[in-house]
Amino acid sequence: MAKAFLSGNEAFAYGVRLARPQVISAYPITPQTIVVEKLSEFVEDGSLKAEFIHVESEHSALSCAIGASSVGARAFTATSSQGLLYMAECLPYAAGGRFPIVMMNANRSTALPWNIYGDQRDSLSQLDSGWIQAYAENAQEALDLALMSFYIAEHKNVSTPYMANLDGFVLTHTYEVVDVPTAEQADAFLPKYETENKLDLQNPRNLAFSAGPDSNTIFKYKEHVGILNAKSVIQEAEDRFETIFGRRYSGLTESYRTEDADYIIITLGSIAGLVREVVDALRLEGRHVGLLRLRYLRPFPNEEIANAVKNAKAVAVLEKDISFGNEGTVYTNVNSALQKAGVNIPNSNYIGGLGGKNISSEEIKNIFDELKSQKSSVRFLGIGGEANVG
Repeated sequence: MAKAFLSGNEAFAYGVRLARPQVISAYPITPQTIVVEKLSEFVEDGSLKAEFIHVESEHSALSCAIGASSVGARAFTATSSQGLLYMAECLPYAAGGRFPIVMMNANRSTALPWNIYGDQRDSLSQLDSGWIQAYAENAQEALDLALMSFYIAEHKNVSTPYMANLDGFVLTHTYEVVDVPTAEQADAFLPKYETENKLDLQNPRNLAFSAGPDSNTIFKYKEHVGILNAKSVIQEAEDRFETIFGRRYSGLTESYRTEDADYIIITLGSIAGLVREVVDALRLEGRHVGLLRLRYLRPFPNEEIANAVKNAKAVAVLEKDISFGNEGTVYTNVNSALQKAGVNIPNSNYIGGLGGKNISSEEIKNIFDELKSQKSSVRFLGIGGEANVG
C-alpha cells in the first residue's frame, strides 16, 4: 500500500488499473477526460496490459464495451453528462445482455443551458436503465469503488453493468492523499473474470436475441433479480475488501449520528462531507441531528433508509437533481421506501447544486432549522419563499 496525492479522476483510474481490464473504450468529455487520459498513459508505459480503443463517440464507446464483454473480456469505459445521454440507447442493451461492464460517470449538468459543472441529473435520469449505480464521496472511495465494481458486476449471481458516479469538478478535479493498494493485493481481491455468457466458437450460443411477449417478461424479471442480488454481493465484496485492504465500507448507505437524531438530512455524493461537518457543529450546540448518505441508488436501499430514520421527527432529502414538473428523483425513491415501511414522518425535498452552484454550510444549517416546522415541501435552494414548489 502506497500513499499518493491524486484527484478523484486519477484515483479512479488507479483503481481501474488495479482491476486489469482487458479492453478500454474511450471517448473524452469534460470532466471525465482525465480518467481515460490516465489509463492511456498506463497502457503506453506498460503498467496496464489492455486494448485501448479511442472511438469516435460515446455511443460507440459503450457499443465497443458491449462487444468486448460479449466475448468474455473485462471491459471499462467512462463518460459524463451529454455523453451519458448519447449512450442512453446502449445502456439497456448492456443491462439486458447481462454484460458486467464498469463505467465511470463524472456527474455533470445536462443542457440546455450548456454547462460543464456538476450536478447529478445525468445519472439519475438513467436509473431505470438496468445498471447498478453507486455514488462516491471522496477520492479514496472512488479508487476503492473502481476495484469493487468489477467484483460486484461480474459476480455470477449479479452479471449486471455498474455505473460509478463522481461529482464533476468537486470530486473529479480536487486532490487528496489516497492509499493505493499494491497489484498483489488487488489480484488477491479480484478473481479473474470467467463467464459462460459469451460468444464461444467451441460452445455456440445465441446472445442479444429478440424475445416476444410470451418470454420477454422472464428476461426482465431475471434482470431485476440480478440487481437485487447485488445487495448481498456488495456486502460480500466489502467484507472481502476489509480483510485484504483494512478499509471498511457500510453497504448501500452510511448512517452518521442518526441513532438519536430528531432531524436527518438524506443525501448522496460529495456534499455528504459538508453535511457531516454541519452535523458535528450543531451537535456541539446540543442539537440532535444526523446524516444518512446514500452510497447506492440501484439497488435501492429501501429497508436501510426506513430503519435509519424511523425514529426521527422529520427528514430532508438534499439532491442535485429535479424531475421537472414533480420533485427530485431521489426524494421520490425515498418517499416510496418510507411508505412501504409504514414510516409516516414529515419529509421535505431540497433541490440544490444545479449547474454546479455551491451549497453552503449555512444553507445546510437552514435545512435543519426548517425541519423543525415538520412541514413537507419541495424547495429550491437559493430561490426564496414558496416560489418553491410543493
